[in-house]
Amino acid sequence: MTQPPPPPPNQPPNQPPGGFPPPAGGFGAPQDPQQGGFGAPTPPPPQGGPGYGYPQQPPQPGYGHPGQQPPQPPQAQPPYQQPVPPPYGYPNQPQQPQQPYGYPTAPQQPAAVPPGGGKKLSAQAQIVIAAVVAVALIVGGGIWYANSGKDAPPDAKPAGGTSQSPDGGGDAAGSGGGSGGSGLGGNGKEKPGASTGASLAFRIDVPKVPDTTPVDGSWLTEKHFVKTGVNSVVGYDIATGAVAWTVPLAGQVCGASRHVSADHKVPILFEEKKRVAPRYYQSCNQVGMLDLTTGKLLWSTSVSGGGDDKARFSEVTLSGGTVAAGGTDGGAAFDAATGKVRWKPQTGDDNCYDMGYGGGAGLVAVRKCGQYGAESVLVQNLDPVSGKPLSQYKMPNGVKYASVVSTKPLVVAANVGDAADDGSSISDFFSIDEKTGKLRTKISANADRYAARCGSTSVEECSQVLVGDDRLYVPTEEHDGSTGEYGDETNEIVAFDLATGRMAAEKADAGDGYTLMPLRMDGGDIIAYKVPPYDKGGQIVSVNAGTMKETLLLETPSDKGNRDIETSFSITGAELLYADGRFFLSATYASKARPNETAYGKKYLAVSFATKR
Repeated sequence: MTQPPPPPPNQPPNQPPGGFPPPAGGFGAPQDPQQGGFGAPTPPPPQGGPGYGYPQQPPQPGYGHPGQQPPQPPQAQPPYQQPVPPPYGYPNQPQQPQQPYGYPTAPQQPAAVPPGGGKKLSAQAQIVIAAVVAVALIVGGGIWYANSGKDAPPDAKPAGGTSQSPDGGGDAAGSGGGSGGSGLGGNGKEKPGASTGASLAFRIDVPKVPDTTPVDGSWLTEKHFVKTGVNSVVGYDIATGAVAWTVPLAGQVCGASRHVSADHKVPILFEEKKRVAPRYYQSCNQVGMLDLTTGKLLWSTSVSGGGDDKARFSEVTLSGGTVAAGGTDGGAAFDAATGKVRWKPQTGDDNCYDMGYGGGAGLVAVRKCGQYGAESVLVQNLDPVSGKPLSQYKMPNGVKYASVVSTKPLVVAANVGDAADDGSSISDFFSIDEKTGKLRTKISANADRYAARCGSTSVEECSQVLVGDDRLYVPTEEHDGSTGEYGDETNEIVAFDLATGRMAAEKADAGDGYTLMPLRMDGGDIIAYKVPPYDKGGQIVSVNAGTMKETLLLETPSDKGNRDIETSFSITGAELLYADGRFFLSATYASKARPNETAYGKKYLAVSFATKR
């Protein structure tokens, strides 16, 4: 498959990978002295106010820094928490009494009208009508989810394509999608150890940088915690934090895959030269494969983007034996073992280009076509080796970008008609049959109810949303807890069936004062982080995906010193990893040190809490 370059110009020099221009200091970066990380606590004020734990945008008042006055009540809520009009596809429904938070209200069912203008029916006809009405009432609130989006006509199969997809299930694939008790969940590998109480295992200092620098990328192996550094990637002993190896690079890492091979190899993007003042920018055009076990760069390469310039990329992913990189210069793919080019951007007349790819169990391209202002977005399931489209779904009008949540089963998030103005970039989730390209169901994600987020222009940068066992798991936004008092705000994780769009009856409750953030699937279970209230430590829990019952795996210390370290990372920018009794938090940006930084508490590139040494 040949991928032509895009009509729009290249990414502006000051734009970071993924399309997110970082705020001052950057998400996940060491914050200004006045800032605090996620979960910055505030004791109850004399009068009620917004509760602790709302996702906050930097800068925010810090908590517990030396010399600081006692915390004050939070300021006004961030813009994305404000009520907004219902997004695209969300039905206007009458209010229902005592409906659980985050649950959709059921549409009213039409009253049965006897045929024939009210003529008396036979006894047999009355029985049939009564049965039909009863079935409709039983189905109830799930009908609008299953039907929503069905008005979009199926898209034609792409030229030269086939309706067959490659074999393979992947971690996210599975049957089911039913309610608890149907065999879902309970098969995760993560189990609580002899003790769930964790202590601080190690801290990694922020590297010295002359300006805001991306440090995206962190991974785990059995022996190493691996983190992006400055013009390098560094492997640390997983228990002590001692440097085990360092891989020097020609320039700064500017993209990193969230998917890793079974033998711990991962693709990365890096710049062709080291950054220098005053521009402090280099082209992100190098693709490489890193061995996380040995600390070796196995290969690196680049491709032409047209003329004398190398193609610039903003995202990279891995699917089986294929590395795929995408950006506004189009997409390219490489053999994961050798780095040999499988396809690359080519000149064409269709004004189409691959914005990026979703990897993992399959390989999915998000492709934009058409003239500026009249573009259409296509979601293509690809053969990873040839790049040949196996199926295709055309996103509805009003979609400018789309993000791949999962490739098998295929789930895509989009902001249709800019309906979601809360910064989440999600108004709807689209469940697509990857074999046929037909829409299975569309699930509306009301911005006032759900807290999942995707990058505004990124293809594979979604957080707080998971797919497993043919279900979609999302957290609700925070709301008042059981007491309704200040500081007891809470939320839930809810599940939607990807075949019907119906919400499952079961939900995982964070508990008063905590906020649940789903991190990853563990087999059929969910690994989630519970952002703590101001007087407790955070928790890592395993959630049975069928019953939605929680099992505590790890709890961080609640003393002030450890809480200051844990809460210094941004909730929207930090990378959170958990495995085998070890919890890691790391930044995605490093900032230039400030003269008075040490007076307000030290910032770190990464920290680890562990239940064992």
